[in-house]
Amino acid sequence: MTYQTQEPLGMQVVLPPDLADRLKTAATFFWRKRAGQQAAQGRNGERDRGARSAVTGGKQMDGFAHLVVDLLEMNGVPSTSVFLNKGLELPGYFRATKKWDLVLVHHGHLLAVIEMKSQVGPSFGNNFNNRTEEAVGSATDIWTAYRENAFGHIRRPWLGYLFMLEDCPKSRSAVRVYEPHFPVFPEFRNASYARRYEEMCRRLVRENLYAEAAFLMSERDDFLGVTLKEPAPDLTFRPFAQSLLFSVGISLDSTRLVWGDSG
Repeated sequence: MTYQTQEPLGMQVVLPPDLADRLKTAATFFWRKRAGQQAAQGRNGERDRGARSAVTGGKQMDGFAHLVVDLLEMNGVPSTSVFLNKGLELPGYFRATKKWDLVLVHHGHLLAVIEMKSQVGPSFGNNFNNRTEEAVGSATDIWTAYRENAFGHIRRPWLGYLFMLEDCPKSRSAVRVYEPHFPVFPEFRNASYARRYEEMCRRLVRENLYAEAAFLMSERDDFLGVTLKEPAPDLTFRPFAQSLLFSVGISLDSTRLVWGDSG
């Protein structure tokens, strides 16, 4: 299938009319992949404790990653500039490298980077703190490396964060916080883990650590995508995709001016 390429700067971002259905397909892939990994590891006698077998298997977020790749190519981004399964390592400042989930590099220019994470129960508590530290730490690391010209003298790349959370009673139930010395921010008091993840994503964008964040929820083993929801209007996938595509379009236009080509 051939898609019309965007025009420089004055372009219109192209999104497919069935974007919502494609997002549901990505969510069903998440649960199918997870279930398949658990079954395979169980048959091989390598089942980890609890739900760790699905976590260590990885690749559950590939459905979302492939959706983003499709949108990029639909908007004229050369497939040779999109890195999904390999070439994902980028230099850091506090560590040598970090392996991201999707990287876009065109003519040696870093245009966009995406981190994709998920959380399935039952251990929401400890994992929430880990996910928060990862998200903040990874962003701080890459922006410090950018400041130190690790990627050359380039326009600021687009950095995105996409998160998928299991929708279940435990993730939606209020959680007590302990305040032995100072009060916590009111948004976190008696907030569920779903509410905490939502607020985390929102603050990642508010503090300019990420350009956009998308927060998704879905019930366990939903193989039809009927329970997929986007609970926060400011953290939905559509503006996440639109922001990415527009930023990449501008960056591609600037590299065309430097390289004098059309690809």
